[in-house]
Amino acid sequence: MAGLLTPAAAADALADALRAGLDPEACPPRTALAVPGGELLLMPAATGAYAGVKIAGVAPDNPGRGLPRITGSYLLLDGPTLTPLALLDGAALTALRTPAVSALALRYLAPAGRPLRLVLFGSGPQAYGHLEAVLAERTLAEVVVVARRAEGARKLAEYARTLGVEARTGAAEEVAGADLVVCCTTAREPLFDGRLVAPGATVVAVGSHEPEARETDTALVRRAAVYVESRAAALREAGDLLVPEAEGAIGPGHISGTLADLVAGRMPAGGAAGCPQLFKSVGMAWEDLAVAVAMYLATGANSAT
Repeated sequence: MAGLLTPAAAADALADALRAGLDPEACPPRTALAVPGGELLLMPAATGAYAGVKIAGVAPDNPGRGLPRITGSYLLLDGPTLTPLALLDGAALTALRTPAVSALALRYLAPAGRPLRLVLFGSGPQAYGHLEAVLAERTLAEVVVVARRAEGARKLAEYARTLGVEARTGAAEEVAGADLVVCCTTAREPLFDGRLVAPGATVVAVGSHEPEARETDTALVRRAAVYVESRAAALREAGDLLVPEAEGAIGPGHISGTLADLVAGRMPAGGAAGCPQLFKSVGMAWEDLAVAVAMYLATGANSAT
């Protein structure tokens, strides 16, 4: 079912929800429960016409078993009656929703008018999804894949070449020459030296929703214009921001704007001048709902699993 919706169409669905007046700051927080296999997440959301809830499992040991790290299901309901409409694959929904959120941010923050050099951290499903999402929004001159597993990095670079992009594996230090840096990893510590990122570059970090985990360092956060999905969610869950705040390097007011600000035109196109642009995503239930509805409607509004 996810294959019916492109990353660009999913990004459009997110933008439409924001333009229709959805307030991410009012979105219910994620509920997380530690279990022996990892973590269970409960993510409900509702609009007037629809409601939905994702029950997801995060199982860190699953990739070693040949299984997806993210599991789960999404139940989509009719808003007025709460009658079930569709049961969707939660992992497939997440694999589409997260790159779509990044793609929407890149529409407003990424340099335009020329082919861009992308440094992509990670080699899992989110890295593949983000590669496709970036290509839906910008032309790429080169992709440099940096991953913990050399074989995974090589395969992703090969896949990028099948999409018509020059691609190779590389090292973290190559962020110094990047126009875009996208982080899609399970890292709990910074992936690169933020001092190397060029002032005109855009960095997207999506790998964590835990207050103690981060993919970017304090040096980058301190010098960047920071954008988030929701201030409330970021200040609950975004370790990329909370760790520097705990160090006294930044304060809560360091956030420049939100996704809703960008879509509404309250922030300048291309972001703030003279510094890197950092978009930190934690993933929110309203995004799951917006994309799930778009997926459902793409089937002709017939119930599907």
